[in-house]
Amino acid sequence: MNLDLTEEQQLLLRSVREFAEAEVKPHAKEIDETGRFPLDTFKKAAELGLTGIAVPENYGGAGMDHVSYAIVIEEISRVCASTGTILSVQNSLYCDPIYRFGTDEQKQKFLIPYARGEKIGCYALTEPQAGSNAAALATKAVRKGDAYVVNGTKAWITNGGAADAALVYVNTQPEKGEKGITALVVEKGTRGFAVGKEEKKLGVHATACTELSFSDCEVPVANRIGNEGEGYKVALSTLDGGRIGIAAQATGIAQGAFEAALSYAQQRQAFGHPIADFQAIQFMLADMATELDAARLLARRAAWKQDSGARFTMEASIAKLFASEMSTRVTHKAIQIHGGYGYSREYPVERNYRDARITEIYEGTSEIQRLVISSLVLKAS
Repeated sequence: MNLDLTEEQQLLLRSVREFAEAEVKPHAKEIDETGRFPLDTFKKAAELGLTGIAVPENYGGAGMDHVSYAIVIEEISRVCASTGTILSVQNSLYCDPIYRFGTDEQKQKFLIPYARGEKIGCYALTEPQAGSNAAALATKAVRKGDAYVVNGTKAWITNGGAADAALVYVNTQPEKGEKGITALVVEKGTRGFAVGKEEKKLGVHATACTELSFSDCEVPVANRIGNEGEGYKVALSTLDGGRIGIAAQATGIAQGAFEAALSYAQQRQAFGHPIADFQAIQFMLADMATELDAARLLARRAAWKQDSGARFTMEASIAKLFASEMSTRVTHKAIQIHGGYGYSREYPVERNYRDARITEIYEGTSEIQRLVISSLVLKAS
C-alpha cells in the first residue's frame, strides 16, 4: 500500500477544501441552528461530482476510487458534519448498492440521476425496535402479482425528509429470519408512502432525519434490488462501505476541532503567555495530532482495500471504531483548550463535539464494530 496520495487525489483534496471553505463553511452554523437541509449546497456539490464519487462515469458518477471518496467526506465534514453526512449517505448507502446489485434498467432509473445529484436518495434499514439487530425487521412486504404491499415504519432515516427515493429493507418471509429480508426502492409520491416526524437530535441537525411510514404501499417487483431474500446481504455489504464514510466523517470533524484548538491556543493569553506555551496544552495537542493521523490512515487503508476488490469488512470496522471514538476524544480536548469559550455556541468546537458523538452510533455502534472485529479475529485464529 502506497500511503502517498496520487496527483489526482492531491488535486481533488485541494479543490474540495476550497469548495468546503467557500460554499459549505459559511452556512454550517446557520443550518445547525435551524435544521435547514442544505439543498443549494448539495446541488453545488453535485456539479463537482461529489454525489456519485466512486460511481462509473457511464452511470452518472465521477469515476473516482474509494480513497477519493474518503478524502471528500473528510474535507466536507471538517467544516460541516451535516453536509458530510448527507453526501456520505448519497454515495455509499444509496448509490453504491444500486450500482453493485441493480440491473442495468434499474441503474438507468435509480442510479444515474442520483449519482449526478439531480435526485436525492436515502437508506431505510433502522426501525423503532430494530437497530443493531437489523435482522429483526417488523416492516413487512407481501407479494401480490407484480407488486409488493409494504406496511411498517422506519426510523432515523438520514436524508429521509429530502429524498426522492428510499432503499427500503423489508421482511418478505419472516419465518426465514435474515434470509427473508428483501431490498426495494420506493419512490417519493408512491401511494401509501409518507414521511413522518423529523428527529430532534444532539448534532448533525440539518440531515432531514425522519421516520418513513408505509401503509398498504404498493411497490413494483421491478423495484426489487437483488433477489427476494437477499436484502440482508445487500444491507450488510453496503454498511461496510458506509463505515469507511463514517470513519472519514469522524476524522474530518476532529480535524476541524483540532485546527480551531491549535489556533486558539496560539492566540489566547494566560499568565502573560499564549496558552500554547504550557506543557498541559502541548500534550493535548500532541495526543490530538497523533490520534488524527492514525484515524486518517485507517480510513484510507480501508478505502484502499475496497478499491483492491478484496473483502474489507475488518478494515472498515476497525477504521470506523477507532475514528469515531477518536473524534469524541479530540473534540472533548478542543473544548477543554478553549475553556469556557469552548462551551459557547459562538465557537465551532461545541458543534464539533455534538456532531462527533453520533459517529459512534450510526452505521453500527462501537459495540457492534467490536463484535464484527472480534468474530473475524477469532475466525482467523
